[in-house]
Amino acid sequence: MTISEVELNPCFLTPERVQPEYPLLVYLPGMDGTGQLLRSQTAGLETGFDVRSLAIPRKDLNTWDMLTKSVLDLIHAELEKSSQRPVYLCGESFGGCLAMKVAIQAPHLFKRIILINPASSFQLRPWLNWASQLTYLVPSGLYDLGALGLLPFLASLPRISRSDRHDLLKTMRSVPSETVLWRLSLLREFRVDEEQLGNLTQPVLLIAGGSDRLLPSVTEVKRIANILPNKKIVVLPNCGHACLLEEDINLYEILKVNDFLEFKADIGRVKK
Repeated sequence: MTISEVELNPCFLTPERVQPEYPLLVYLPGMDGTGQLLRSQTAGLETGFDVRSLAIPRKDLNTWDMLTKSVLDLIHAELEKSSQRPVYLCGESFGGCLAMKVAIQAPHLFKRIILINPASSFQLRPWLNWASQLTYLVPSGLYDLGALGLLPFLASLPRISRSDRHDLLKTMRSVPSETVLWRLSLLREFRVDEEQLGNLTQPVLLIAGGSDRLLPSVTEVKRIANILPNKKIVVLPNCGHACLLEEDINLYEILKVNDFLEFKADIGRVKK
């Protein structure tokens, strides 16, 4: 996918290894929306998935409904190429909110759902909610400095390699201030119908960083777990909000250990 295409419309980033015989894993990223920060997990996930990562244009100011439609259109386009394979939906932080919207809109599409530190807990941090409404007063030139100050809250920095810390900061700074304000407003207004959420019968894995300093993610996954009929909670004790960047975290292994890979027999046949 070219940069110009990413700038125009939401799209899926496709890894070098396209594996249409494997289940499709769709990853919805955090506030940055680039989809690039999944790359530290891609090699592991490609053991058993054909991975797609959503990239949202830097200047995209679409509503939840429009973003949901874009994701579903992209998934349907993928399934036109290989319609029989299962789809795993994975959302992290901001993407966790979007994943809930997408799953409720088309529950029949998804075999399993993974939510990682979902930012639906945004409203549980009154100071963050309040501060986000004042960010329009901050001159755009100070956003670079603000991103640097936010870094210790976003991630457990000692657990992330120097290059990944650099990439995280670079990615945060790549998002224009207008887009940051818009996405914060989406989080302030985020709502899902709990009855609809409770109608999701497929297995849902709820992953929370036990040392998340940005959002009360453990509290939130427990709240969501009370709504969902078929769920499992995994708390990563020492992990921060951006836990997928941490060096000792392997998402594929987490799925494997928690019996979240239903397709082992199929993968075995493929590898033969």
